[in-house]
Amino acid sequence: MVDLSIEKKLKAIWELQQLDSNIDQLNLLKGELPMEVADLDDEIIGLQTRHENIQNEIKSYDSNITGYKSNIKLTEELVKKYKKQLEAVKNNREFEALNKEIEISGLEILAAEKRIKENQGYIDLKKMALDELAGTIEQRKQDLEFKKQELETIVKETEEEEKALMQTRIGFEADVDDRLLRAYQRIRKTVKNGIGVAPIVRGSCGGCFAKIPPQRQSDIKQHFKIIDCEHCGRILVDNEVTGIYTEKPVEEEKPKRRVRTLKATTK
Repeated sequence: MVDLSIEKKLKAIWELQQLDSNIDQLNLLKGELPMEVADLDDEIIGLQTRHENIQNEIKSYDSNITGYKSNIKLTEELVKKYKKQLEAVKNNREFEALNKEIEISGLEILAAEKRIKENQGYIDLKKMALDELAGTIEQRKQDLEFKKQELETIVKETEEEEKALMQTRIGFEADVDDRLLRAYQRIRKTVKNGIGVAPIVRGSCGGCFAKIPPQRQSDIKQHFKIIDCEHCGRILVDNEVTGIYTEKPVEEEKPKRRVRTLKATTK
């Protein structure tokens, strides 16, 4: 890039700032809609993942119930076997041992039936949670669709203008000094309003409104070097660069002095 004067560099970066401000205004029309759409997308994905996890938990409880029922069936078969063996016992010791096994098997069946009821209770609660979650997901999907339509409408209204501005911006950016451009882009990322180049307005920074000392104002107007705001770090430019001139107040017309004349007296 050809070495430009400080004034030309400042004019180029100021013009880029004006263009970026116009683009920022278009983005402001979208407001927080893009963020809201992204947040709803993430929320729905999270809810759907939770829905799947609950379904997997229900399957696990179902599997437990199936296992308990299978154990009950096997235990009942053993009880039948023990009872049949009771008919052929030869002494009290065998009788008591078989009765003990039958008693233990009965307790195991009762415990398994209790576990089945507990797991069925968990399933009922999970199914209620699924129904509630499904309603929430459906509501969020409706909200998302509404936000997407709203955002799409705004994008369509501003698309052509934004595209033209972005295309123009490419040409503007090419005219800006590389080092100055990097500084400008860095400043824009750190300030809230996107103003990286601020004009002097009534002796103050047009970005943070802090007062600029008279000597510093004079240095800025000399265009000897690029000067930033001591408070916010924004690049400062004067009205020769911006073309913004503050009107001087019209001086009130001073009232004319009334001259007192003495009338000649006749004798």
